[in-house]
Amino acid sequence: MATIRAYTTIEQSSKLAEILQIESADMYYFRQIDSDYFPPDVESICPIPLFKDGKEDFNYDIPCWSLAALLGVLPILNDRSPVLSKTFDRKYRVVYHSTAYEMAIITSDYNNPVDACVAMIERLHEQKLL
Repeated sequence: MATIRAYTTIEQSSKLAEILQIESADMYYFRQIDSDYFPPDVESICPIPLFKDGKEDFNYDIPCWSLAALLGVLPILNDRSPVLSKTFDRKYRVVYHSTAYEMAIITSDYNNPVDACVAMIERLHEQKLL
């Protein structure tokens, strides 16, 4: 069984940082040099939760979005909510169903739900709907 990634990659995060408000991110990639475990020239980069209550005050290079945060930034368009669905072949897609006046907006199929959400955000941005 494949493990589902629950947050954006560094590349996806960099793209989304240009599209979304940074405050919508609920995680960030933290660059840490830990000389106790690694030689000084080895840098570990990992996503960690971002505490928004002010208790943590880290400067971070790249914001990161969890699946929940991505679903939270997808807008309601003309009374249509986004639907994250799983296809018969176990792929994921995001769909805004069609109405009598508008065509459906659908992503391609992806192995990961995060990838499907990122694709929809990019598509909505390109269409100036986000």
